[in-house]
Amino acid sequence: MTVFEYDGRLLIVDCGVLFPEEEQPGIDLILPDFTSIRDRLDDIEGIVLTHGHEDHIGAVPFLLREKPDIPLIGSKLTLALIEAKLQEHRIRPYTLEVAEGHRERIGPFDCEFVAVNHSIPDALAVAIRTPAGMVVHTGDFKMDQLPLDNRLTDLHAFARLSEEGIDLLLSDSTNAEVPGFVPPERDISNALRTVFASARKRIIVASFASHVHRIQQILDAAHEYGRRVAFVGRSMVRNMGIARDLGYLKVPPGLVVDVKTLDDLPDHEIVLVCTGSQGEPMAALSRMANRDHQIRIVQGDTVILASSLIPGNENAVYRVINGLTRWGANVVHKGNAKVHVSGHASAGELLYFYNICKPRNLMPVHGEWRHLRANAELGALTGVPHDRIVIAEDGIVVDLIEGKAKISGKVQAGYVYVDGLSVGDVGEPALKDRKILGDEGIISVFVVIDSTTGKITAGPHVHARGSGIDDSAFADVIPKVTEVLERSAQDGVVEPHQMQQLIRRTLGKWVSDNYRRRPMILPVVVEV
Repeated sequence: MTVFEYDGRLLIVDCGVLFPEEEQPGIDLILPDFTSIRDRLDDIEGIVLTHGHEDHIGAVPFLLREKPDIPLIGSKLTLALIEAKLQEHRIRPYTLEVAEGHRERIGPFDCEFVAVNHSIPDALAVAIRTPAGMVVHTGDFKMDQLPLDNRLTDLHAFARLSEEGIDLLLSDSTNAEVPGFVPPERDISNALRTVFASARKRIIVASFASHVHRIQQILDAAHEYGRRVAFVGRSMVRNMGIARDLGYLKVPPGLVVDVKTLDDLPDHEIVLVCTGSQGEPMAALSRMANRDHQIRIVQGDTVILASSLIPGNENAVYRVINGLTRWGANVVHKGNAKVHVSGHASAGELLYFYNICKPRNLMPVHGEWRHLRANAELGALTGVPHDRIVIAEDGIVVDLIEGKAKISGKVQAGYVYVDGLSVGDVGEPALKDRKILGDEGIISVFVVIDSTTGKITAGPHVHARGSGIDDSAFADVIPKVTEVLERSAQDGVVEPHQMQQLIRRTLGKWVSDNYRRRPMILPVVVEV
């Protein structure tokens, strides 16, 4: 999510989500922090959406909850995907549909939209003109020269913008460390045909629910080999329905069937398309691997993971692969077959792109620190001066003044966690507690004391869960806890909170000395 400001007015480009990693247990989604713009919602002219992936549109419903009439600007497919998502939140948005070549005045921002190629149709870059200069935001892009939809990244338009003068270029960095050029999407078709030709039973394909190009290739291969296709999972069914209705997905008559009719078809005529290519625990593929889904993996099934590994998801994905293999499936993935190509420009494409754009200032975006650094080096190789390359983390404020971009400040921009129906209620302290509970377990101590004298009238009773320590082992430490509390009472310290701290320190030291563990210790002191 990027916020542009000119003359007191704001323009937002993209508003996406992150997905939780292992150190964020129980979290469903991670939102951008709206704190810095929350009291300026009336200043927002609109939200420009570059394409329909969750990491670019997923947080829009949460921002529109705060002000539902902020206009959304995007391409036909992008708006259709976000409108379907907003329907679940009971929000009817104001939308402005644009396409490549369109130029729209959005408050003081003169926005021109440029076609870029990505792993979802209808992706756009945006050139934002103001009296302070022109900024070009690429969104996610690559330069596939043989795209399935014949929609190329419009290098002619970028060259024209370059002639006008790009004052600041915000460029996708995701693949900046990868040398060369991304292979064409068409190359995957042959690998898929090879898999389809050799499969003897069902074929199950896991893909992102928005990867229309990949699903099109699956449909084409299924049609060629006489198979029927069923979509599994709410987001997959919804998104592919939208793509088909808008004409982005070409489906031969009779090819797609309802998953409920599969029992009537022989295994060698079935293709299932589902989510879960990143090992998400609640996605269909993970549940199949865990035998927790109506579709049961059997010996001879073929499973295709038609995606790359998102950094941080490796363990979850390999766990799913192992589970599927255990039940007899033949698992085909990027590591053993060419069933995926990236949607992001590699280093060779970025160099080519910078030589066309000739930006006066460069700001790498999208990616981790190593990707941003690598992209900055590519920009420097093409002649962008080092002092005109800005690497900024979340919350950094960058000014473009008199043709030079520089860091000028910082606003609050932490993670906002969605946990069930709560948004922002769970913070880092709660996640730290969850980690301790998950890694070390919990020990509870219950003591009843006389409110006047502070003497123990019942307990201490100690119980452990998940710590690996048997309750009987605490017989050695209970006398120590009792002694500390009695001494405290003699000294006149009878306040429950202080007694809880004494219990926590005494028991914690004993557990650490004897077991080298640090479980959560929860003392309960009741006065009578």
